[in-house]
This record gives sequence, C-alpha cells and structure tokens, in this order.
Amino acid sequence: MAFAVSDRPVPSAVEDEPVQPWQYDRSRAPVAVKVLVAGGFGVGKTTFVSSLSEIAPLRTEALMTEASVPTDDLTGTPDKHTTTVAMDFGRVTLDDDLVLYVYGTPGQERFWFMWDDLVRGAIGGIVLADTRRLRDCFPALDYFESCGLPYAVAVNHFEGSASYEPEDVREALTIPPDVPVVIMDARRRHTVIEALLTLVGHALDTTPE
Repeated sequence: MAFAVSDRPVPSAVEDEPVQPWQYDRSRAPVAVKVLVAGGFGVGKTTFVSSLSEIAPLRTEALMTEASVPTDDLTGTPDKHTTTVAMDFGRVTLDDDLVLYVYGTPGQERFWFMWDDLVRGAIGGIVLADTRRLRDCFPALDYFESCGLPYAVAVNHFEGSASYEPEDVREALTIPPDVPVVIMDARRRHTVIEALLTLVGHALDTTPE
C-alpha cells in the first residue's frame, strides 16, 4: 500500500536520514484495492494493463515457439508473437483516496494454476471478451462465478470485427442481468478506466455491509 507523507516536520539528526515508518501519517493514505483482468488467449489483457498503468507495467511475456502451435490458436491474432506466462501488473489512481492494483492473468490453460494465487485479496475481476471468439472467455466467467468474485464483462473491440450491443453479448454469454457488460478498446486509456470504474461500482454494490 502507498503511504502519504505527513506535513509535520520530520526530526532528524542527519539531513538525508530516511523517513522512518512511524513518521508516516497513515490516516492520509489512499485505499489500495486489487482487481484481476482475465480472459482468453490474445484477448488484450496485457494491452489493457499497459494502457491504464501510471507506472511502468510489469510484464512476464515470453516468445512463442513452434511448440505452442498445437495448443495456441492464433486465428484471431495472427501477429501475436509473445504470451504472458505469469501475470501483468499495473497501478492506477482513480481518486485521491483510491488506488487500484491491476493484475492480468495468463490466458492459456497450462498457466491457469496461477489464478488461485492471483485472486487472493481481489475485490473483483474484469473478463475481457472478443466477439470473434466468445467461447474463450467462458473459463474466466466460470472461475469468477465459482469463487464468488464480483465481475464485469468488457468487450474488447478489435478493428475489423463486427460491433455488438452490450445486451447482445449478455445474451450470447448468458450473463446474469446484474453483471455489467461494457464495450471498450484496450488501446484507449479512457475506455479502460471506464471499465474499471464500472467494476469497482459493481463490486461495492454486491459487497455485504
């Protein structure tokens, strides 16, 4: 969690002495919350995290090799040459008192074991969907539903793909009426932020008081 430094003068015998933990004013520290971004292979999770992060995003990408040809379908993403093997990580400040830590999950089935670790402490998740390959987001939908994590569906609109209304996507994925569905572009930061705000609002509405 990030801490805000107090306005009170810091007593120090040495001018460059580092500030000690007890000299931080925790009452002014923003609330830090964790959210996940999940979805199928090549749906745009790394781009999503990179677009919103106010720090240099952490990426764990590896070059794809011929060994992955039998398992990784590149039909919708023929120019993809790398894949996330652990997670993506970024941070964004939504307000003076709210900071989001965003974790992108790996998309291939062989890396799904990472999800159980990444989901710990999360307040909610975003399921990215590509309308050309809607079936690829079913594992993420099933996972979030099985662990009771509030989630929203964000349709990442790719160039050349058909445009659909949120309710059309909801019907195709049989998503409950209370789950938000938004259309966005992972390359455009403002649409990514809007999707995150939608998720945070939904998570707050569904959290028991």
